[in-house]
Amino acid sequence: MPMISPYVRRLRLATELRHLRVSAQLTHEQLAKRIGLPRAQISRLENGHVVDLADIMAILEELGVHGERWTQIITIAREAGERGWWESNKAMGERQALFADLEAGAETIREFQMTFLPGLLQTAEFTRARAETDRRDGADGYKPDKAAEARLGRQRMLRRPGGPSYEVIIDEVAVRRRAAPLEVVQQQLYHLAATVNGDPKITLRVLPIDAVIDGYSLPRSAFSIYTFADPGDPTVVAVDTVTDDLVLTEPDAATRYETLFTRIRAAALTPDESLQFLIKAARNLPNGHSSA
Repeated sequence: MPMISPYVRRLRLATELRHLRVSAQLTHEQLAKRIGLPRAQISRLENGHVVDLADIMAILEELGVHGERWTQIITIAREAGERGWWESNKAMGERQALFADLEAGAETIREFQMTFLPGLLQTAEFTRARAETDRRDGADGYKPDKAAEARLGRQRMLRRPGGPSYEVIIDEVAVRRRAAPLEVVQQQLYHLAATVNGDPKITLRVLPIDAVIDGYSLPRSAFSIYTFADPGDPTVVAVDTVTDDLVLTEPDAATRYETLFTRIRAAALTPDESLQFLIKAARNLPNGHSSA
C-alpha cells in the first residue's frame, strides 16, 4: 500500500469539497442550512482544518454525489484523517513533524539548503549539535535526542521501498560555515559523500559562492518542493524561516519556486563535482589535533 501525506490529502479534500459546493451554486450558509451544520463547520472542512466523515457523507448525499466520485472523495477523506508515525513523537517539534508528513507521501522531493546541511542527510551527532544550539537560542519544545531519533525516522522513510526521489542543492556557505563542532562537521561531510555516492535515488549538488544564476536570480531562503503521485494533489512548497515554515500550494507560487530551483540546479556543480567538493572540504578541515 503506497504511503500518503495526511496533510496533503486534507488540502486535496478541502479543494474537492469546495469545488462541489461551488458547482452546486451554493454558499457556505445555504449548504450548512440544508444539512443542519453550522456555517463555520463547512468553512473548516473547506479549509482543511477538520476531517469529519459523517459531515462529509452528509454533504455528498445532499449534493447528489454517488458512484466512483463518492468513493474517491471518501477515500481521500479517510486518508486525510490518518495519523502518521510522527504523531507519537511530540518532542520532535511541529516543524519537523510537518516535513515528516509531507515526505511520507511525496513522489519527488527537491530541496535547496542555504545555511544548513539537509536534515534528511544529517548524522545523529550533527542533528543533536544543531538541536542544542536551537535550544540555547530559545527554541523550546523538543529535546536533542528526540529530534535526532525523529530525523532518523524520516531518513528511514526516505529510503523505504517505493520512497521518493530526493534531489538537494546545498549552497557552498552551508558546507563552509561551521554549524557544529569540528569533528562532527567532518564526520557529517564524509557521511554526505558516502550517502549520495551509494544511493541512486539521491542527487546532491553544491552551489558555489561564485556561481552565476540565470537572470541573476538569487534565492532568499531555503525551500523544499514536494510532488505527489496523484495528479490531483497540489505541488507543495515549504519555505524555511527562523521561527516557522511557510507552506505554499497555489500553482503560481509553486511554479515560481520550481523555476528558481531549475536555475539554481543549472548553476550548481555536477553531482560528481559536488561529491569531490564535499570530500575535499572534509579533508581540508583541521583534524582537531593540529593548529593548522
